[in-house]
Amino acid sequence: MKIVVGEGSCGIAAGAAKVYSAIERLIGSTASTLTVTGCIGMCFLEPIVDIYDGGELKKRLVKVQPEDAEKIIAYVNGDENAINDIEISDDDKLFLEKQTRIALRHCGIINPEVIDEYTAKDGYKALEKVLKTMTPEEVIEEIKVSGLAGRGGAGFPTWFKWNAARQSQGETKYLICNADEGDPGAFMDRAVIESDPHNLIEGMLIGAYAIGAKEAVVYVRAEYPLAIERLKEAIKQAEEKGFLGENIMGTGFSCKMRIKAGAGAFVCGEETALIESLQGERGMPRLKPPFPAQSGYWYKPSNINNVETFANVSWIILNGGEAFAAMGTEGSKGTKVFALTGKIKKGGLVEIPMGKTLRDVIFDIGGGIKNGKEFKAVQMGGPSGGCIPADLLDTVIDYKALGATGAIMGSGGMVVMDETTCMVSMAQFFLDFTAKESCGKCIHCRIGTKRMLEILNRIVKGEGRDGDIELLEELCYSIKDGALCGLGQTAPNPVLTTIKYFRNEYEAHIKDKKCPAKSCPDLLAYTIDADKCRGCTLCAKKCPANAILGEVKLAHKIDQDKCIKCGSCVSVCRFGAVKVD
Repeated sequence: MKIVVGEGSCGIAAGAAKVYSAIERLIGSTASTLTVTGCIGMCFLEPIVDIYDGGELKKRLVKVQPEDAEKIIAYVNGDENAINDIEISDDDKLFLEKQTRIALRHCGIINPEVIDEYTAKDGYKALEKVLKTMTPEEVIEEIKVSGLAGRGGAGFPTWFKWNAARQSQGETKYLICNADEGDPGAFMDRAVIESDPHNLIEGMLIGAYAIGAKEAVVYVRAEYPLAIERLKEAIKQAEEKGFLGENIMGTGFSCKMRIKAGAGAFVCGEETALIESLQGERGMPRLKPPFPAQSGYWYKPSNINNVETFANVSWIILNGGEAFAAMGTEGSKGTKVFALTGKIKKGGLVEIPMGKTLRDVIFDIGGGIKNGKEFKAVQMGGPSGGCIPADLLDTVIDYKALGATGAIMGSGGMVVMDETTCMVSMAQFFLDFTAKESCGKCIHCRIGTKRMLEILNRIVKGEGRDGDIELLEELCYSIKDGALCGLGQTAPNPVLTTIKYFRNEYEAHIKDKKCPAKSCPDLLAYTIDADKCRGCTLCAKKCPANAILGEVKLAHKIDQDKCIKCGSCVSVCRFGAVKVD
């Protein structure tokens, strides 16, 4: 048997490395082998251990702890019941069974550090097909038939970008992968690189052949050390096997690949800012036109796509563009990967065909809202996206339908919020992020986002004024019209959508000095109901500000001057005596 420990970043953070070490100490007494894989996407169940017999998955174990190693060894030695308490439930199995996996098809299945496991899954067969039987124009046509659009957020037709770079004059051309995944709550690209780096390499090589590039660069944020480490090893292995470098597969096509670790600037997710950073300059967007296809990296024709886009390419080549186009909607083909996070029962990576609804993802796959709370909204597209409310849960997931709500598909972040989330505070959070990440090149973004943030800061503190909502809207549209790049043009989206769908919350903050979600500390007052208080003193003991006074078995009181509104008294009171107004 083969024991496989999931060691993506999420698994390691949950303790997978310790689980691996515990199994390793005991496995010598068996005929089994021990290996690792990347993230399968069920982050809510990490650490995960899979047991294979031959090529068949026999058992999937979840939330495994180091002390469970003895149970696992007992199972492989013949005790069928040893692991009953850590086996995945039938309900949790549905999380994967309800998905359609293309970009993630190998994630959590193969060892990302062993190239032979990738080739055993038909890895590099698409590259061989392309180099030996297809012209660059035929490759581009196949991508056109597939309807593959850029998965980085803009949804621009991939074939069009490739074709533009192909037709640009010049011997020197570059292919660039944008792995600068900066959206809060997004981790799709990281998971693909950590779990299936050869799929990225193969997709990029096919793209390089199509446009005529002999050099490829992966621009990945330095905060992804495991992804960088595994990608470096994959590049080395691909070179050793003859899939990368000079005269690939004896076809005469040559392409080298390198990694650039970015410093984590959100603006470098914009393609021209990324190019500036690659050239050793400060990451600031260029004016367009010219577009990168005409004048990109070192002012040579360049093509830029994100990780998920390239992760679909080899599947399309092997299975045909029509097979990919058969999934999805008329205007949005294929599948899309989402990072499902927030107040959700089953958080992780979800890949579904375009055309599913938000309800399908959040409730059918994600299991709904945790702790019995009510669903309130979902933030789509990160800081560049918008909040979609509960009454639009049946919105179809495609570029047009999501755009009509005021949100965007984005790279695939999906942050779920419940009734305890303040939408004004949420808008403030995202705007604080974009204001800090603005490169400062254009006045509208540099100054406008700061003025908006100042207004939001006042509102959540209870210092909002009449006319603030209208002023926010005016600033939003001015920034959208005047900003130079996509970061500035989309920065107002969280504010505009929260005003559109949750205007009553803004008005409550401004006029009533109340937070309907009871989330903004400056607008809350903690009091103790004397009739319910039993004088157990637990709240007083847990109060970090010593703001709760009272004798044992007598009703307590909160000193409002000392209270820091941390909420610890609410969390420990067993009698429901602490009220929040």
